Amino acid sequence: MKKFKIKKGDVVVVTAGKHKGKTGKVLKVLRHKDRVLVDKVNEVKRHIKPTSERPGTIATKEAPIHISNVALWNQEEERKMKVGWKVIEGRKVRVDKKTDSIIDKG
Repeated sequence: MKKFKIKKGDVVVVTAGKHKGKTGKVLKVLRHKDRVLVDKVNEVKRHIKPTSERPGTIATKEAPIHISNVALWNQEEERKMKVGWKVIEGRKVRVDKKTDSIIDKG
């Protein structure tokens, strides 16, 4: 199984592409495709055909972004972070490489 340094619920910033600079919360990590769904980023419109129960509409939803095009965002210092791993008290945790502070909560 692939290991990623970004998890569901993390706040990330887009580092490449037409949405560069936008930040959002990770809704889902698609491990088999190396992609993430970020809230309110890379939104696409889909046309939904009308049925007998509902009228036709144009729905907006998030499209996945490649995981290499996002970075973890530090909201306090307003900067992107490089993430590393450390074993602290027998537990493997994510740490910020610049400040060596623990990212994982709990």
